[in-house]
Amino acid sequence: MPGANGHYPALLMFAPPSWLLPSLALGIGIGLPLYAGRFRGRTYAIFASVLVLISFPGALGLAVRSAAQVPESFRWGVGWAFVYGMLATGLHFASLVKARLRPRAFRWGVSLPGMAFLALGAVAGPWLLLTEFLRLGAEGLGFAGVASGLAWLGLLPLALVAFSVATSLGLRREIVRIVLDRRIYSETSRIPVERHFRRPPPPTPERPLRVVQIADPHLGPWQPIHRLQARIEELLAHEPDLVLITGDLLTMEGNATAGALTEALAPLKAARGRCFAIFGNHDHEAPEEVRAALAACGAILLMDDEAMVETAAGPVQLVGADWARKERAERLDALAARFPRREGHLRLWLVHDPLGFADLADGEADLVLSGHTHGGQIGLVSFGLDWTVLSRSRWPDHGFFGLGTNRLYVHRGTGFYGFPLRIGVPGEASLLEVISPG
Repeated sequence: MPGANGHYPALLMFAPPSWLLPSLALGIGIGLPLYAGRFRGRTYAIFASVLVLISFPGALGLAVRSAAQVPESFRWGVGWAFVYGMLATGLHFASLVKARLRPRAFRWGVSLPGMAFLALGAVAGPWLLLTEFLRLGAEGLGFAGVASGLAWLGLLPLALVAFSVATSLGLRREIVRIVLDRRIYSETSRIPVERHFRRPPPPTPERPLRVVQIADPHLGPWQPIHRLQARIEELLAHEPDLVLITGDLLTMEGNATAGALTEALAPLKAARGRCFAIFGNHDHEAPEEVRAALAACGAILLMDDEAMVETAAGPVQLVGADWARKERAERLDALAARFPRREGHLRLWLVHDPLGFADLADGEADLVLSGHTHGGQIGLVSFGLDWTVLSRSRWPDHGFFGLGTNRLYVHRGTGFYGFPLRIGVPGEASLLEVISPG
């Protein structure tokens, strides 16, 4: 609040000196890898160094641009906000040298702002280069008004990352109706599905198979124990026939916190006998922790294995593929040979990485359930469009796909790993209604 003379108190007007932020960036950039290499090892030191190198130059540029654009009375706040964000980033990465789930105060005071700041810098760097190039070009051509507007446009990463954090913290509640037909697709093709957000869909002539998929929950700073418990309880309220976990249950912090995953998955005890899981790539970082948690809640782990389940919608054969980095096609072929189709059963495959979908022989799967992509993370899904940055890649990014007569559903994720860059691609808390072919 301004004083009686209309001026702000001198203490609140004290801005950080111009040398502080670049010095802090340099200190973290040098000190963090030295500390990480000494107490955790070379691999983590390189990992932390690369992320800091990607983020901090953009953050420094954005700090300069922000200070130049905001009113003078706000510059002290902007300056100290950037100092705080950089300190939080350094402290968060330093805390991962001895990774574990931290108390709420540390999460909200250090980890979340630190990772948000990391995302801000990563987005700001290329954006500032682009807008500065355009601004200089506009000035050179004598378009002073355009150049001024482009300077303000350089602050867009602040709004973009704020939107991303909000998107990352929430999930979109959906009922997704999937119709399994026998149409043949010559290449992997996206198939439209019914998505119902605000009201339940109309009833179907025959009862569909009701499936809750939990994909990539990533227990960690953004998905603490209590939040994952609440999300599971909300999903179980749909009274699904099957609860299917398609991998990546942990983060670096969750890996090293004994018993945390067991506590987080405790609500799944209510689905005992109808809950099945596979490993994702991150689950192999702490396999015994994941095994113990799944066993404690009664979930059945399918490590290259099958299970038959009687449901209200009919018998279901589940084939669960363990995640593998190499020889994926050969492993899936061997798994299909070991567990051929059971007559009269709906045949569902659980495959963590949707790239494996293309390796399945035609007719092997009525439906494959996958995750791994987090829906593409950056795209236009929030605005009703299917496009994401993975749309033109090898990965089926999110939604329903067909290849031959096989079908695939890629879940956008119950969580995400690392810094919050879900830009326009919300996670999902879905009930899948699977309608079998007649």
